[in-house]
Amino acid sequence: MPELPEVETTVRGLAHVLQGQRLTRVAAHRADLRRPFPPDLVQALTGAHVSSLGRRAKYGLIHIDRGQTLVFHLGMSGRWRIDPARPDKHDHFVLETESGHVLALNDPRRFGSLDLVPTDSLAQWPQFAAMGPEPLGEDLTARHLKAAFAGRRQAIKLLLLDQRIVAGLGNIYVCEALFRAGISPERAGGSVSLPALGRLVPAIRQVLEESIADGGSTLRDFARPDGELGYFATRFHVYGREGEPCRCGGTVRRIVQGGRSTWYCPRCQK
Repeated sequence: MPELPEVETTVRGLAHVLQGQRLTRVAAHRADLRRPFPPDLVQALTGAHVSSLGRRAKYGLIHIDRGQTLVFHLGMSGRWRIDPARPDKHDHFVLETESGHVLALNDPRRFGSLDLVPTDSLAQWPQFAAMGPEPLGEDLTARHLKAAFAGRRQAIKLLLLDQRIVAGLGNIYVCEALFRAGISPERAGGSVSLPALGRLVPAIRQVLEESIADGGSTLRDFARPDGELGYFATRFHVYGREGEPCRCGGTVRRIVQGGRSTWYCPRCQK
């Protein structure tokens, strides 16, 4: 599944050709993806101007001048294609702008979604209402994490994946951030000190920002809207590196937490 850096990369790519543009043609080639499209989706978007784009957690946001926002999720295999050379059978939703650009939402597995939400009600939309702060925003602080983890015996790795605590963090970037902060993923969240969390917050930001600059990690089917592949995966310190040497001289280990793999170095993560 595309993670936060892949979604941010997608939004930035779309902004180059969508922002400030009028949508002259909108076509839905099926009635649903993971769930049905809003019944008025094509009508609501046709002729609208795109005022801005954004992101909330792993959702992309396309704001239009009619007081609505097209919210997209890329699911397991979704991606937007900009000016594709030819149509594809998995191009399920297509936008065309007044400048002649064509944007096709391609999703072979159809686990993605499209929703139309009143812009002034986005914060109350059910998928967003209970989300924690953005990991790249100012509201994510060591004190926020300390309060959220207080009294919790659950492993810090699992707590960081809880979208109610931090919005949009996924498995790859939690593993990498915990490594950079020198914190064991098995540590009970409530036992992690404020100074350690003070290392963790900038580590989270750093690993996400580096991945965004690299165009994402390009796991499985993801590619940017221009078709290029991200290369942050070449810089993983622990993720997917079981049995390989750590830079400290230890060996990267893999364990399973909450049904998901975790990679870390037992020697330098305490």
